[in-house]
Amino acid sequence: MRTTALALAASVALAGSAFAQDRISDDVVRIGVMTDMSGQFSHESGEGSVTAVKMAVEDFGGTVLGKKIEVIVADHQNRNEVAIAKAREWYDVGKVDMIANLINSSIALAVTNVAQEKNRIAIVNGSGSSRLTGDSCTPNSIHYAYDTYALAQGTGKALIKEGLNSWYFLTADYAFGHALEGDTANVVKANGGNVLGSIRYPIDTPDHSSFLLQAQASKAKVVAVAGSGTTFINAVKSAKDFGLTDGGKQTIAGLLVWITDIDSMGLKTAQGLVLTNGFYWDRDEETRAFSKRFFAKMKRMPHMGDAGDYSSTMHYLNAIKAAGTDDAKTVMAKMREMPVNDFFAKNGRVREDGRFVHDMYVYEVKKPSESKYAWDYYKLRAVIPGNEAFRPLSESKCPLVKK
Repeated sequence: MRTTALALAASVALAGSAFAQDRISDDVVRIGVMTDMSGQFSHESGEGSVTAVKMAVEDFGGTVLGKKIEVIVADHQNRNEVAIAKAREWYDVGKVDMIANLINSSIALAVTNVAQEKNRIAIVNGSGSSRLTGDSCTPNSIHYAYDTYALAQGTGKALIKEGLNSWYFLTADYAFGHALEGDTANVVKANGGNVLGSIRYPIDTPDHSSFLLQAQASKAKVVAVAGSGTTFINAVKSAKDFGLTDGGKQTIAGLLVWITDIDSMGLKTAQGLVLTNGFYWDRDEETRAFSKRFFAKMKRMPHMGDAGDYSSTMHYLNAIKAAGTDDAKTVMAKMREMPVNDFFAKNGRVREDGRFVHDMYVYEVKKPSESKYAWDYYKLRAVIPGNEAFRPLSESKCPLVKK
């Protein structure tokens, strides 16, 4: 009887183990990195986002619940139709469990809708539109590294406090630019400032001269560039060439600035820019340790998108392990339940609207004379606690939020 009981217990244990492994669909966890590999946002995502996700998978051990973790990659070419078609193919045919990065807000908004339709998961790090956790939130998506509301809260308030209370917006004409202008304009007005006007430019324009002339004519104290990518870099360089900042006449505000932008412009051009960010490689020992490993692979320091891709991928895999399955609904519930404590965030948490809440930071770009070593670009001006950085749930338009 004792032998029979032991055999029965062993068979139950083996069955339980097999059951746990069977709960990984298709015997593999597939992560698809959908990003811009060759276009104007590639320096903000591209190979960096792929590298960060692969680093997380390697650090996790390459398997979860005894099953292999695979990473596949696609270039969405900044075209919605390409992104939507690839997302459907990945979820339906490729059996992808989670799509990561999703640089370009219009693409992120489209793909998160596909994730909801297919009951899979999408985690956004590259894109910033606060609509992703507002009226376009889904139960299947997480917005991780930053958003336009947090950028506005940091940079907008910091400049208003300096008396820079009249603003003109040079806005990229797509979802991210519109959201960034709207969120920042609200902050400016709420803090006693005035918006003197705005103009929208095509995201692929190579020439900002006509737009900058209008911004210059506005005599606004702040010319705020609500855009990203190579066009943002060109806009800042052109503004310097046009003399907008000569003698302190106007201040250029980069409402989304990546450290790769600063590296591309150089400190002589970028010095004095005030920016809000979710991550800086040189913040502390933990950020430096991760960043040195990333640098060894990419030959550049990581920015908040890279760090967010790593952190969110690790959080996703930990949630699968804790949940005992890769079922989307179960894993999403576990990701909301489990806090994140790593080099990217301390006591970070995923809210019911899909917003990952963590501290944000206001930095100023150093003068060339202040920089002591390679990539020593920022000095800290303020820390914004997570509960202040992101839109409060009481103001949320997300239908998942109970009022």
